[in-house]
Amino acid sequence: MPKTKHHYQGKFLSLLERDNWEYAERVNTQGVVVIVATTDKQDLLLVEQFRTPVNARVIELPAGLMGDIAEFRDESVFAAASRELQEETGFEAQHWRHILHCPASAGMSSETLHIVRAKGLNRTGTGGGDSSEDISVHIIPLVEVDQWLDQQQQAGKLLDPKIYSALYWISQER
Repeated sequence: MPKTKHHYQGKFLSLLERDNWEYAERVNTQGVVVIVATTDKQDLLLVEQFRTPVNARVIELPAGLMGDIAEFRDESVFAAASRELQEETGFEAQHWRHILHCPASAGMSSETLHIVRAKGLNRTGTGGGDSSEDISVHIIPLVEVDQWLDQQQQAGKLLDPKIYSALYWISQER
């Protein structure tokens, strides 16, 4: 097995090198959970927040780190998804399904994503994230989502491409 060189260790990220390939790794997390959530009225839940690395507001699926907080270190994928969905959107889901486990950006990071499907939603709060976040919640009818996303992009917001993967998975259920 090739030796891994540690170039930098920060509070949240490490920069590593293996086989002359430099990459980033998150510290103290088991990955990311990404939630594809729709209401019974066929609305897609999206979130919007400012993302410092790209210096822009980004429209995304609800998501969050798994196991990054000591009290949640050993939580399951579905427990993390439930926690993040409630925290970011104010919704709880009755039905969960694991869609995919995949790399987030295989050429740049060792981080992996667990993409899960959430249905049977009930709104129990306002969402908006935790004290370190400023998240806006968007509830978009699926029949209008393409036009809405185009409008957001024209307004200068960036769109996370995982949204389009989510729309594909939703379309396969119909």
